[in-house]
Amino acid sequence: MALCHLPLPRWSAQCRLRSMTATKGPLAPPTCADNSPPCPDVSLNPPILSRPQDHTLAYLPSEPLSLSLPRTHSLHSATRLGSTRLAARSSMASPGAQQLKQLKPLYQHVVNNFVAVLAAPVAVAAAITAARVGPDELLARLHALRAAHVFLAVFVPAAAATLYLMLRPRSVYLVDYACFRTKPNCRVPFSTFLEHAKLVTFVEGASIDERSVRFMTRLLERSGLGEETCLPPAHHYIPPYRNMEASRAEVELVIFSAIDDLLAKTGISPAAIDILVVNCSLFAPIPSFTDMIIHRYGMRRDVRNVHLSGMGCSAGLISVGLARNLLQVAPRGAHALVVSTETITPNYYVGKERAMLLPNCLFRMGGAALLLSTSRAKARFRLARVVRTLTGAQDSAYRCVFQEEDGEGHRGINLSKDLMTIAGDALKANITAIGPLVLPASEQLLFAMSFIARRVFGGGKFKPYLPDFRTAFEHFCIHAGGRAVIDELQRSLGLSDQDVEASRMALHRFGNTSSSSVWYELAYIEAKGRMRRGDRVWMIGFGSGFKCNSAAWECIAPPRNAEGPWEDSICRYPVDIPEVLKH
Repeated sequence: MALCHLPLPRWSAQCRLRSMTATKGPLAPPTCADNSPPCPDVSLNPPILSRPQDHTLAYLPSEPLSLSLPRTHSLHSATRLGSTRLAARSSMASPGAQQLKQLKPLYQHVVNNFVAVLAAPVAVAAAITAARVGPDELLARLHALRAAHVFLAVFVPAAAATLYLMLRPRSVYLVDYACFRTKPNCRVPFSTFLEHAKLVTFVEGASIDERSVRFMTRLLERSGLGEETCLPPAHHYIPPYRNMEASRAEVELVIFSAIDDLLAKTGISPAAIDILVVNCSLFAPIPSFTDMIIHRYGMRRDVRNVHLSGMGCSAGLISVGLARNLLQVAPRGAHALVVSTETITPNYYVGKERAMLLPNCLFRMGGAALLLSTSRAKARFRLARVVRTLTGAQDSAYRCVFQEEDGEGHRGINLSKDLMTIAGDALKANITAIGPLVLPASEQLLFAMSFIARRVFGGGKFKPYLPDFRTAFEHFCIHAGGRAVIDELQRSLGLSDQDVEASRMALHRFGNTSSSSVWYELAYIEAKGRMRRGDRVWMIGFGSGFKCNSAAWECIAPPRNAEGPWEDSICRYPVDIPEVLKH
């Protein structure tokens, strides 16, 4: 069969005007907050797709975290219903409960500043006592002290402080980052994607049938992706190119574009980079990605380089943790370049197994490059914590995301039906590990009291206390792996719509870009102008194996401008979410 390129549809201005005039609600013409002219657009403002079926996610100290799948109500309806019930309960709450709620800020202020609260009366008492004794008697008591006691009182604290400063791990900083900016010619609207899937059914060797196309249609309607997500150029051909040459072309397009933007933003020379870490799960050619980058930019011969593969969508945070460990033993002021991406070209599934068709609908091209250093100069974020959780010792967790061939020999990624339950267990373990490291003392004390009460008096009398992570973080970057995960994390952690807005909008605009999705979300927060000096960011990633990884950042310097992957579309976001998008 001859190769042919599928032309991308282009709407005329009259069609756009007619469509915007006849449409109500979320498809109204976008306007910017500052009434500036609308930014360049390649399509109408597409609505976010409907939410999938509801899941229930609960964080229980003594029970496994799980996600169940009720058969009634969509997740959007369930979320609105839960909010309505919560508001009704709040309105019917007893006066005592309302008073306790009003006193909680005072409790948090006292407990979180316990040392200052305790030190203030002690200092006042010491000052009053010194005033009563008088200066002459104080000097007499000081002269009566032995020289050895005075020496120990001064030397021991000074030596301990010096030893701590010498042995503590070096702080690692994020100098800056850059995300791959997708091109309009790679855009894949739903109509193009589905037409392409139908044509693939006629390609020799493919087994996608009409039933599989209908399944993908229903999946797209509930996926949360918009009309501007992008696939690599090789997927715009019939049949799609899946060879080594097309795969390398996608890699070079994505990672070289992101690195070029990063070097331009930071002004650093490639020769100044000491460490190079790249992660890509499904494509590991020879020479490796790190060799490709070293060859392209002429890096030094002694640069330490690592290529991580097979780590899944959480590999971006694993790369950050690895780069941090290497920087802490490198000379002071060293720089590490971290690149996170996923290659879509060789992984297009042409079979009809439903569990393996899901990645075709969700994953899109994307990548990010970031520069880490142990020097605070010009840094924008400080890396506070990296917490990794692995549940791969369990057979179900190990096989829940598995690359294999179906019965007809077509290779793809098989997503287990137990994926959501396994992800919930991994998330609970990760929260349990990172909570004591980031939560303020007031939240840890309430959680400890709740845990003890449930142990002593039984779990039926006391509900488990869910720590308020909004007291530890101002911004949340949840891996945009799917709408259900984002919505359930919002409900289970008690987050607001604005807290998870970045994750939802990144999924809508760029799709699931695998390990780089959290950086598109951070770019969204900054493009909206919400990042402030001192703000804390929590990144959460999920990946095969099964893994749940977290990274905590503290902002040092907000961005000077909104340049980045959202530059041409930020004024159109956020967008509304209909129940189901029908075509």
